Amino acid sequence: MDFRIADTFADALARLPAQDQKAVKTSAFDLQLDPSAPGLQFHRIERSKDPNFWSIRVNRDIRIIVHKTDRSLLLAYVDHHDKAYAWAERRRIEAHPNTGAIQIVEVREMIEDVAATWAVAPPPTPTSPPVFQGLAAADLLSIGVPADWVAELKSANEDRFLDLATHLPAEAAEALLTYVANGVLPPPPVPASADPFAHPDALRRIRVVENAAELEAALDAPWEKSSPRIFGDFCSRRSAPPNRRKIGSEDCVCAPLVCGFRWQLC
Repeated sequence: MDFRIADTFADALARLPAQDQKAVKTSAFDLQLDPSAPGLQFHRIERSKDPNFWSIRVNRDIRIIVHKTDRSLLLAYVDHHDKAYAWAERRRIEAHPNTGAIQIVEVREMIEDVAATWAVAPPPTPTSPPVFQGLAAADLLSIGVPADWVAELKSANEDRFLDLATHLPAEAAEALLTYVANGVLPPPPVPASADPFAHPDALRRIRVVENAAELEAALDAPWEKSSPRIFGDFCSRRSAPPNRRKIGSEDCVCAPLVCGFRWQLC
């Protein structure tokens, strides 16, 4: 059985206090050593759209979210109990039907439910045209946009796109940002293998760990970002002057934090 770790797990682990991190690492080593050990206390995430999400008890409050199939175990996320379950309930892990890359996909319906509960109505803004009206659905699918996000993106104006981009897989968001900046959609990478986990985009977020030493290195070392990645949330640009709100402009004062792009930060 393959044992893998996702960047979402590494990022979440780094946000926990040191004492909890130590306990999580111990549980991760136990899982790698013997996934059938009764002390791990697997519990299926019943409300998840993905039936392969399970939780593992670390201590009274911390839970590891794993994606478990007959062929692999993936450390996907870790957090306090309720937050860990909520993360799993809003995601699924699957191979993209066009690119073939394994993706951690946010479930659009669940995101809308959360937004409806917490969102505060933004101030009115001038109506702007859809930014991707020149792209066909096939174009969006070709760069890794999940199928259930295509229609929403097709109708999105600039402001709506900024809201949506942080919910998309990194390769899709980056390709769309490039398109908005220069009008050219970059070609997706060509996979060297039919294995969805071996796709170049999948390798950016998920890696195989063969033994305890590799797992220790993956847990202790910062996750390397080998290609341009979105590192932060988009900020609201609604308060910016109209002549400084165009995406990709040298004068854009509020823009995505994207490694490798020349856009400025708020």
